[in-house]
Amino acid sequence: MERRKLTKEDIDKVRDIEGFPIGSDEDIIALSDAPYYTACPNPFIEEFIRENGTPYDEATDDYHREPFAADVSEGKNDPIYMAHSYHTKVPYKAIMRYILHYTKPGDIVFDGFCGTGMTGVAAQTCGHLSEMEKFALKKEMGDEIEFGVRKAILNDLSPMASFLTSVFNSRVDPVEFKTKLDDILEAVQKEYGWVYETKHESKTPSLLPDALKGIINYTIWSDVIICPHCGTEIVFWDAAVDPKNGKVKDKFECEHCHALLKKTECEKAFEYVIDDATSETLQMIKQVPVLINYTFSGKRYEKKPDNDDLAIINRINSMHIPFWYPTDRMPVGSEGRRNDKAGITHVHHFFTKRTLLMLSCLYNKIGDDNKLKFLFTSIVQRASKLFKWSKNQAGPLSGTLYISSCTYETSIFALIKNKLKLFDTWRAENSVTCINCASLVDMSNVPNNSIDYIFTDPPFGDNLMYSELSFLWEAWLKVETQNKTEAIMSPAQSKGLLDYQSLMTECFCEYFRVLKPNRWMTVEFHNSQNAVWNAIRESLQKAGLIIADVRTLDKKQGSFKQVTTQGAVKQDLVISCYKPKDSFRRTMTDQAGTEETAWAFVRQHLSNIPVVVIKNDKIELIAERQAYLLFDRMVAYHIMQGIPVPLDATDFYRGLDEKFLKRDNMYFLPNQVNEYDTTRIKTDVEPIQFETFVTNEKSAIAWLYQQLSDEFGGPKTYAELQPMFMQEVKAVDKFEDMPELAVLLEENFLQDEKGCWYIPDVTKEGDVAKLREKSLWKEFEGYMN
Repeated sequence: MERRKLTKEDIDKVRDIEGFPIGSDEDIIALSDAPYYTACPNPFIEEFIRENGTPYDEATDDYHREPFAADVSEGKNDPIYMAHSYHTKVPYKAIMRYILHYTKPGDIVFDGFCGTGMTGVAAQTCGHLSEMEKFALKKEMGDEIEFGVRKAILNDLSPMASFLTSVFNSRVDPVEFKTKLDDILEAVQKEYGWVYETKHESKTPSLLPDALKGIINYTIWSDVIICPHCGTEIVFWDAAVDPKNGKVKDKFECEHCHALLKKTECEKAFEYVIDDATSETLQMIKQVPVLINYTFSGKRYEKKPDNDDLAIINRINSMHIPFWYPTDRMPVGSEGRRNDKAGITHVHHFFTKRTLLMLSCLYNKIGDDNKLKFLFTSIVQRASKLFKWSKNQAGPLSGTLYISSCTYETSIFALIKNKLKLFDTWRAENSVTCINCASLVDMSNVPNNSIDYIFTDPPFGDNLMYSELSFLWEAWLKVETQNKTEAIMSPAQSKGLLDYQSLMTECFCEYFRVLKPNRWMTVEFHNSQNAVWNAIRESLQKAGLIIADVRTLDKKQGSFKQVTTQGAVKQDLVISCYKPKDSFRRTMTDQAGTEETAWAFVRQHLSNIPVVVIKNDKIELIAERQAYLLFDRMVAYHIMQGIPVPLDATDFYRGLDEKFLKRDNMYFLPNQVNEYDTTRIKTDVEPIQFETFVTNEKSAIAWLYQQLSDEFGGPKTYAELQPMFMQEVKAVDKFEDMPELAVLLEENFLQDEKGCWYIPDVTKEGDVAKLREKSLWKEFEGYMN
């Protein structure tokens, strides 16, 4: 497709599609790069598919893949991954493995929750690998994989996400980019470079005054608190922070009355500030600069702000900023309104006046250059008051708009310099990608049966409040998320678990509609709650998709919530599911009420399950091939599709033995059993390992005893157990109220000082005492209830 200008007439064609963003037509047009990217529902997607896709015809279709039955581990320390601090990203090299397995060059890949577009990056990377990388991947995945660029259609409800996707999936010319940026920075420096100047305290008095100017790298600001005993204002940094050791004291002394204090005992000091944007007087938490880090003659120094520094800050605070900047009210929600009590209620309040001046000047000079806007938004959070002080982990906390008591105000020149290091190594290639900004519940601009493969990483429950967290960025872009159909659990949006499940079902129904029959969808799942996991599985089944396998994806580096939240997990689950063939669906409809629908389902399902999976030199027992789970899947599919269940369990199990071949309590089609038998008799593969399967609370406890036994490695943390547990909860009795894993562990096992759960030893006095205390607490809670 040829490049063209998005017009208002084009926008009118898609204005009624659900999720159309909040913003003027002019701002949407300015942000777009048609036809491949529009900051609204893309009116050119059908044209893109006609030019790049292949029509589906079951009569001639010979596609067959088993699910990608391998756990994947891939780190995040890649320049492409680190180029922007968006809330969540899946390492594109991990996604690439799934695309290579399920598709061939030229196929169209779709991701309806694309985030920063890593699925598109992965699709193009399939065709830009070195010979060494190709050799390693063939050794890992097999010789049948084909290298070559895949096409991609990427969608997200968030304008910020779709904007980042467009840049990540377009070529960046480093010379052109750097030249234009240098010109802009030079102009900004010439106009406002004085705001980052500070006097160097030299021991050489012969130097001229101008030669004593250092350049500020960052300034640390501290909250001011009030002593509850004497009412004196205390600078928190001075009283409680030990910067050399990077620690904040739990208790500190009031310099005035010498009382020993805790931060939680002290109130914040407030001051009145005139808002330059509205001319209103605001009450905000009082912050003062406490330390300046600057460069002089190529060396770094630190000092306390002097009178000259304070004079520059006061001069800036009294200025009127002559450039546009966003002044939007933060959205309603637990994150959006988190800082209201501190007086930080609007977007521009998240920045010091100096930073706001510099950002607005820079943004004004960038104009409509999306690649430079990408760089701009990549520094926005670190330029804001979200950038907390910490000796070892300084930076904004991911997944929250929390503002610390001690924050960095970093020079925008320093921030850009650090980001450019990533741009020096990141060389994006041109990709064949079409980008859409709309709600996944309405993909009416994507035709039926047009997509070859789907990889998706949806929002899961209440993990992240995406539209609230993106608001700082989107306010600068002037195009914001329409969150009516945002698939999250949020009290602010009046969305609970059932609302979330209903929205996810609508999304999966759209995935089902656009995916070609007999093709695969990979769903990456991250949540520690059984209830959310069950909601996702039920939504997939209601949409008509059939789950064939569940594995893990280890992204190695956890987010803030993964690292700090008790009960959080470090690995994601990866669900492999497929869309049945049209002929199978016709059989289910035409022969509804007869036994044939049960056996048609089993044949279809067995053909899409791995035949042999070897892990650590052992043949894995494939639960999906066992009788109880085949029965469960058959019943679930019939019920979800409104088809009568034709057989009870007894007749079904008898029919399995009559109609299918059985090995090691697993069932196979005739054309599969030879492959299994051949592998089974190999001398270098150990015998199959049978395990306890989780179907109710009793078997769940038995499974935990097994996993915590010495034979299976002994004590384990919750984070280690949870991904395995989620994989095992496959066929829980529908009448059984399965407790959460955390409850099962708390009620039946003990935890050591390292946080590992272990099996109580009743011969040890300490364990017996802990068990008795547990029992007494449970009895006490029962009385309280």
